[in-house]
Amino acid sequence: MDRRQFVSQLDDALDVAAYADVDASPNGLQVGSEDGTVERVAFAVDAANATIEAAIEWNADMLVTHHGIIWGSLDRVTGRAHDRIAPLIENEVGLYVAHLPLDGHPNLGNAARLADRLELGNRAPFGEHGPKHVGQRGVLPEPMALEELATELSTELPTGERGVQVLDHGPEMVSNVAIVTGSGADWLGEATAAEADVLLTGEGKQKVYHESREAGVNVILAGHYATETGGVQALQSLAEEWGMTTTYIEHPTGL
Repeated sequence: MDRRQFVSQLDDALDVAAYADVDASPNGLQVGSEDGTVERVAFAVDAANATIEAAIEWNADMLVTHHGIIWGSLDRVTGRAHDRIAPLIENEVGLYVAHLPLDGHPNLGNAARLADRLELGNRAPFGEHGPKHVGQRGVLPEPMALEELATELSTELPTGERGVQVLDHGPEMVSNVAIVTGSGADWLGEATAAEADVLLTGEGKQKVYHESREAGVNVILAGHYATETGGVQALQSLAEEWGMTTTYIEHPTGL
């Protein structure tokens, strides 16, 4: 496929333009030229030395990640930025990044994929971020014990040895679930207002312990990496539908 066409199709599928004013990450093609073709596409959560090296070794034409290299503006290409960007350019591997567009997408997004795993019904957008949403909320098929839900997530997600952390400050049986993947503890207030029984996110902050206790809302911390694998894997499936040869590069952080 023409590289320009591949980038354009991803931009359109993820509605990248709608997040231009709310995301610190420049979404879309971050590194590389739009000229040429794309046949082999690698997917990973993070654009780091390890995943970039793996993509190059696999002879990828493009690496698609959730977390990119550039955040905000890039003043100079030195140090870590240079060490990540230089191999991509030298080996003619493009880097495509989808940050908030992949968090908030109603079907392909990280929260959407977790909602699929849990078979949530009555779904609605959740996690207001300016004019956009970066999560979803919904209702479990049947009420479930909080401990059972945490065990299911620990089994199905790449949580590593750390497993899932639970702040059991709400009802023992849960039904209404709010999801913001990654670092989503700041949306506890919105979860409380939505009468959620549990906020499912990746990692927490010190203050969320007391806030969840005072609000009477459970919090499950299933790992930043673990909760954000679903979106890039959904994009991988989409690329395969477009005729691409793909691979998924696993590199769990345990965080």
